Amino acid sequence: MRHRRGTASLRVTLGIAAGIIVISLSAMGLQYQLTARALAARQAELLETDLEAFAANYQQRRIPALRQAIDFRSETMVPDEAIYLLQDREGVKLAGNIGGWPLGIAPEGSRFAPDPVLVYHLPLGPGGTEIAYRGIARELPGGFRFLTARAETPREATLARLRAVILPVAAGLVALALLAGWLTSRWVLARIERINRLADRVAAGDLSARLPGQRPDDEFGLLETHVHAMLDRIEALNRATQSLSDLIAHELRTPLNRILQKIRALDAPGERKADLEAEIHATTRTFNALLDISSAEASSGTRPGFSPVDLSELAAELVELYQPLAEDKGLSLDADLSAGCMVLAERNLIAQVLTNLLDNAIKFCAPGDTIALSLHPREARHLMVVEDSGPGLPAEIRSEVTRRFVRAERDRAVPGHGLGLALVQAVATHHGARLALPDTEKGFRIEISWPRLAD
Repeated sequence: MRHRRGTASLRVTLGIAAGIIVISLSAMGLQYQLTARALAARQAELLETDLEAFAANYQQRRIPALRQAIDFRSETMVPDEAIYLLQDREGVKLAGNIGGWPLGIAPEGSRFAPDPVLVYHLPLGPGGTEIAYRGIARELPGGFRFLTARAETPREATLARLRAVILPVAAGLVALALLAGWLTSRWVLARIERINRLADRVAAGDLSARLPGQRPDDEFGLLETHVHAMLDRIEALNRATQSLSDLIAHELRTPLNRILQKIRALDAPGERKADLEAEIHATTRTFNALLDISSAEASSGTRPGFSPVDLSELAAELVELYQPLAEDKGLSLDADLSAGCMVLAERNLIAQVLTNLLDNAIKFCAPGDTIALSLHPREARHLMVVEDSGPGLPAEIRSEVTRRFVRAERDRAVPGHGLGLALVQAVATHHGARLALPDTEKGFRIEISWPRLAD
């Protein structure tokens, strides 16, 4: 259970954190893309402004005016920021801030039109490092070649600074998202755990269990209200059923005892009287068993009359008591008991559980079969196992075998009323024990985990 709860907490934490991280990183990525596009648009706008100015100068006085404008720009702009170059038809530099026409760049397009804009990578940076430029190369009338381009360096530097900010912010967001996910999961799972603790108490048989404190005005509070209403209804129905069962058992046991007394007073053959008395005793035992079951179920979750019981010693006594009965029927009854398995319990009820289980094993097993009782400590519980090599449980009743009056059709000829395992279940629940009926290839096996007595 702890492992499953830990897994759920991890899943909720990671789920919430992943959601926050995805949203945050998506927002930061979008912001980065928008910034990159804005910077690219700014670069294009600057290039277009340069071209408009050069076009106006060229229109006024052609090459002299264009040469003068380029010289002016070259005095204020270094190649790291922008490049300008004007050559005559012989390739002689007329104006510009670079020495000559870069290799691999061919003029294309018409005059000062902003399209097509190309990206050039030229070794014009410090130490000959390449710089990316975005600009145009044109051949003007008369064979004059004109080149202008804006460096991408400012844009790339801005984006690099933005990335340098985004990375630590992203790391911080991941940490904060994990923390937020952990805190949220702790809060949500704590509310669920509150209801789970109630469910555990109810599963242990305490139908009167309720969640303490005021219920919050939210979905969890509404769920708790529904659970309480459901438990109130179940508890009322259970009380009504138990009251009816107790009433029937009490009211019928008295007339049965009177009938038994009258039978004993009859002047009838002894064998017939004995048969009648046996039937009455069997019916009385059935009502007594029903009362025992009702009593155990009614006191589930409470511990009146509980005291420390040495389960090992009690099991050894009952095995010793039943071994002669098993031998008389040709059965082998063995015990593997760890010493000192202490529980807080009602000794008589535990003894009744073992008696029922050993009685059933001896009753249903055939000569040559084996019966084994084992008891060993397991962490916070003592595991008691009773198993035999008899006919086992039919598959059709396995899920209902601990209910009252449930019996297999094949066992109708065997004396009994189907109350033994119902009583075992009721006593186990009364003591907070866990009962299991695992599948076996052959025979019958029942496991009861009794809570250990704290040292």
